[in-house]
Amino acid sequence: MEPRELSDRLEIAELLARYALAVDTGDWELFSTLFTEDATLDYASAGGVTGTTAEARAWLSATLAGWPARQHLIASTVIRIDGDEAEVRASFTDTLAPSGAMLKHDAPGFVKGGGWYHHRLIRTDGGWRSRGVVLEQIWRTIQ
Repeated sequence: MEPRELSDRLEIAELLARYALAVDTGDWELFSTLFTEDATLDYASAGGVTGTTAEARAWLSATLAGWPARQHLIASTVIRIDGDEAEVRASFTDTLAPSGAMLKHDAPGFVKGGGWYHHRLIRTDGGWRSRGVVLEQIWRTIQ
């Protein structure tokens, strides 16, 4: 791999990590920096909205308020770079809990799920940004 491609891949991996961090911590300012102004976010497969970054941010913050303890793991990332654009498919698992004090893995109230994120990225003056993401929820369980 050429140095630029290695650099691009590292920056894209960092973007995905910041996405998980923003959602898990409720850092909606950070969340907003990950997307272009015209981005479309599609959370329909999880029962959510399809819309702008602001609309997705509002839906996520309201929906996730009931689960203040949450964690995303993003893995199996496949990145296809074509010049200043890239497509990313990354698997995820997430765990949502109604309280951070719930340390037992089998305590009631946990929501666990998984699936795929499909991002369309573009290189900007500020680095890679997502022009759109589609969440493909493929499983979910509630304890």
